[in-house]
Parts: sequence; structure tokens; C-alpha cells
Amino acid sequence: MSNEHSSKNRLNIYGTKLNSRLLIGSSMYPSPYVMQQAIRTSGAEVVTLSLSRQNPQASGGQAFWESIQSLGLLLLPNTAGCHSVNDAVNMARMSRELFQTDWIKLELVGDDYNLQPDPIALVKAAEILLSEGFKVLPYCTDDLVIARHLVELGCEVLMPWGSPIGTGKGILNPYALQALRDRFPDVTMIVDSGIGLPSHASQSLEMGMDAVLLNTAVAKAKDPLLMGLAFSKAIEAGRSAYLAGPMAERTAASPSTPTIDSPFWHQST
Repeated sequence: MSNEHSSKNRLNIYGTKLNSRLLIGSSMYPSPYVMQQAIRTSGAEVVTLSLSRQNPQASGGQAFWESIQSLGLLLLPNTAGCHSVNDAVNMARMSRELFQTDWIKLELVGDDYNLQPDPIALVKAAEILLSEGFKVLPYCTDDLVIARHLVELGCEVLMPWGSPIGTGKGILNPYALQALRDRFPDVTMIVDSGIGLPSHASQSLEMGMDAVLLNTAVAKAKDPLLMGLAFSKAIEAGRSAYLAGPMAERTAASPSTPTIDSPFWHQST
């Protein structure tokens, strides 16, 4: 594979090129050691973290922060748990200062029942943060119009949900995600939340999505290390299938063995 083709085939996040198409979270693991090993096994190059959990200045946070640093990965702070534009913007500013990165996964809870993102507040917060030089990765629903507003503001990455956070239900609305992919072919699309199985991740990549972000599916598995490896392989398979070009679906059966020039047997009477 040429260097030029290899570069084009890499994940692009605001100009940063990555080999892995898996972004992974750092919470809910049985221990910091298991977290480190599972993330390494997954091959992920980006790890998400929240200020409320991994604040190096918080009591008891230093050891966990050191375990994150030892991974040597790119950091993607998030604004998890924020319910207002002001809270999300302030958390993003503090995260940039503490973690020394302009990347921010922008999350704004709009409903506490299913943790659905607040689309109106999300757009408002994204506009503020983009104006301050943040590289915003907004966690959004699969709504095409909201996505258009975010792209028009300057978001080069969108993170639409597959299904609500922590449900493990996979992609509930393939049509909506495919519409996003088709409408914004040049925008990096990372399916976020609801990914419970490697097959869900593979499906996302087969659709042409650029990457997936997950946490619970690995952290809460009986064997997080093995599950991290499984996701890594599934994502690679899904991307290869997309690049290879899957066969077209048909409404009727089609023989896989041609009948032309095949011998025709007559039954004697």
C-alpha cells in the first residue's frame, strides 16, 4: 500500500491522522491496571476522560491521572453530565487548561431518562467553543438538521449516537445514520454510545462511518482485554468491507452458479 493511499485511509480528526478507528473510554473498569491493559489491547489511540473523574488536582485523582498518562495516547476530554450551555463551556475551558488539549467532546444532557443530547443547547455551546479555538467533537443524535447546523458552524467531526448511552442496543436507526453519512461525505463521523457488541462496531464501519467510540462494552465485559481485542478486529473487518464495496442487495434469489454452458440432463423414458 502506498504512503499516499495509507494516509487517505487513516482516521482524520481535525487534521490529526490516526491508524486506529476505535476511540475508547477510561471509566468503569475493575481497576486502573485492567483499564490500561484493555485499552492497550484494543489498539485505540484516543482515550476519553472527564474532568469530574480524572481531574489531576482532585483528591484521589492523581493516581488515576498518572495511569492515563502512562498510556501515551491522545486525550479527548468530555463535558459529560452538563445540562446547560454555561456548564459545558466552563468545563471545556477547564479541561483545556488541565489536559493541555483543544479537543473537546461536547456533551449536553437534554433528558435525564435516556440521556439524549440537548440539540439546541449543543449548537449554542459549539458555536461559543469553536469561536474560542476549540476543536469540537459534538455528541449528537442522528438528526440531519441538527447535524447540518453543527457542520455549518465549523464542526469537522460529528459523533451521532447509535442508541442511548449504556444501552448496548447498537444502531437503532441505520437509515438515519446512513443519511448523515451520505449528506456529509467529507465530515468525520464517529458513532458514539450504544455500541454493545463488536458486530455493532463492524456494522458502523461497513456503513462508511469513520470510527466508533465506546466504553461500557469493554469496561463491563467479563474479560475486558479480550473484548478490547475483539472490537479492534471487528472495526478492521468493517472498514475493509466498506472499502471492498459490498454486493448489492436483491429482492429475489440469484443463482451463484451460472447456467450457461452447463450440461442439461434428460431423463430417459
